[in-house]
Amino acid sequence: MAFSLHAVFIVSALIFTLLNPAQGDTSTGSFIHSRAAYYPDSDEKGSETAGRCGYGSFGATINYGDVAAASDLYRDGVGCGACYQVRCSNSKYCSDEGVTVVITDQGSSDRTDFIMSKKAFRKMAQNPYAASDLLSQGIVDIEYKRVSCSYPKNNITIKIDESSDYPYYLAFVIWYQQGQKDITAVQLCETINFNCKLLDRSYGSVFTTTSPPSGPLSLRMLLSGEDGDEKWVVPVNSIPENWKKGDIYDSGVQVEE
Repeated sequence: MAFSLHAVFIVSALIFTLLNPAQGDTSTGSFIHSRAAYYPDSDEKGSETAGRCGYGSFGATINYGDVAAASDLYRDGVGCGACYQVRCSNSKYCSDEGVTVVITDQGSSDRTDFIMSKKAFRKMAQNPYAASDLLSQGIVDIEYKRVSCSYPKNNITIKIDESSDYPYYLAFVIWYQQGQKDITAVQLCETINFNCKLLDRSYGSVFTTTSPPSGPLSLRMLLSGEDGDEKWVVPVNSIPENWKKGDIYDSGVQVEE
């Protein structure tokens, strides 16, 4: 379901361009040593559990099911949607490339940083025979680093959460953010007088407000990098005046960093 078109807002110093490379963009960061396990009920996609990021069933299918729950990397929900290159350490079984996973939930096992979908866990192996050996171990030593997420066919997308109650309470989750920055703040603005309201992060990627403004609504999202760089992103399209729970809106913008 598309947004109603509205005037384009652009914050100075931010240029919106679509990112075209394949998923799992490279990163100059160093690998960190840790451990990873996997969900047993996730052969072809991620776990069907609701998850602490608020993605619901979408969290099982994003990134073709190569997803993971994180412990410390969850970061009170700020880490939801972040992408990591994860590779296991045993050269007898493990490939050099490993797999790129998206954080869709919170969870930990025996001193792990990731609980991966079984599909993603197998992808760390050199071949199907090695994958069977990895699965039999249950928990393996790994190394990981953050990399850019890439969704060349998608803009940043907003889904109105099922808990919303028009016009009294608005909750939504943010999907398909590219790059390596975190969404650390979201404002909801009236499109007529541009009054803005800072939203609460209810949990994960779910942002909420009571008594939302009336009329078509514009978002402002603050993207923050590990280097301290911060930029506001303002979608081209607005949330329509008659929004309702379950609706999905294309923001009209994407980021490449």
